[in-house]
Amino acid sequence: MQWKALVLAAAAIPQQVSAQYATAAMMRFQCSRLVIERVDPLVSPGLIQSPHIHQIVGGNAFNATMDPVAYDIPAESTCTTCSFSEDFSNYWTANLYFKARNGTYKRVKQMVNLGLQGEEGVTVYYIPPYDGRTKVTAFKPGFRMLVGDAMLRTSQGQQKQLCHRCYTSVDQTPFGGAPCADSQMDTAALPNKQCAGGIRATITFPTCWDGVNLDSPDHKSHVAYPASGSFEMSSACPASHPVRLPQVMYEVMWDTREFNDPSIWPADGSQPFVYSMNDVSGYGWHGDYVFGWQGDALQRALDARCSNDKCSQLKTQTPAQATACKKQQTVSEDVDGWLTELPSVTM
Repeated sequence: MQWKALVLAAAAIPQQVSAQYATAAMMRFQCSRLVIERVDPLVSPGLIQSPHIHQIVGGNAFNATMDPVAYDIPAESTCTTCSFSEDFSNYWTANLYFKARNGTYKRVKQMVNLGLQGEEGVTVYYIPPYDGRTKVTAFKPGFRMLVGDAMLRTSQGQQKQLCHRCYTSVDQTPFGGAPCADSQMDTAALPNKQCAGGIRATITFPTCWDGVNLDSPDHKSHVAYPASGSFEMSSACPASHPVRLPQVMYEVMWDTREFNDPSIWPADGSQPFVYSMNDVSGYGWHGDYVFGWQGDALQRALDARCSNDKCSQLKTQTPAQATACKKQQTVSEDVDGWLTELPSVTM
């Protein structure tokens, strides 16, 4: 999301929030590609090769077994792909593939979002309430959560603020309203047309915590949405989850431009993109988060209401330093060539 778009986006959200949103402070930064592989320490802990392939960004301590208490992510990491060098968290999503008319698949790479530099990856946001006053509590060591459902194939039961936006140009003009709030541009499903500027996929996490559990069996129950209203309106958290968290949001800019050739699209005109869990609908779009900031760095940045990828409270690194951070696949798999089938789909 462009910073200049804050004012434009205000028209797409309730009037009482508009003025606050237009001046809201939010951390927005690049986390470049760390590795692409079938590992998922939340849903498939300890399993070498999980059911579907993911793109992972952040600290290089990422692995199949990351105990929420014993595993000290900042201590185990030697580098991070994120702009802020004290952020060793891991952020990961499913991969998007293009299925050609001949039945073969190719991974869709990601563009780096406007105003940022790096290699593929995810735009990460940490957003405090828009009113400029309400405090939020940074996540604790060992905290992790999941949003979305990889098995979902209809809109029924989908969590809030998961969406896709089809852009007509790479400069994101027209930009549209706030993420997942523009009925003219946002869809829960994958777009059913060619997108000359690529597809932006958004993931927004819950913002209320029970204050006790770093995780839960479904990786969701320990967090919740406000009891009524919304996080953006500084609405109260439910009594069961009283601790107000920053809003974590991912934007993934899928670069679909190389596939905008009608001759390789399905003959029936159907949309040809599929997520790595064999989801052509897009309703299974989901994201995982494991907290790994060093010390109290995130709390300091939130208290200072830092904006974008510069913050007086934090250490930063150059794009070259961030993209130099890499992790080898646990099991070698082709991630960039044309494939006859999706990597080990069992769903």
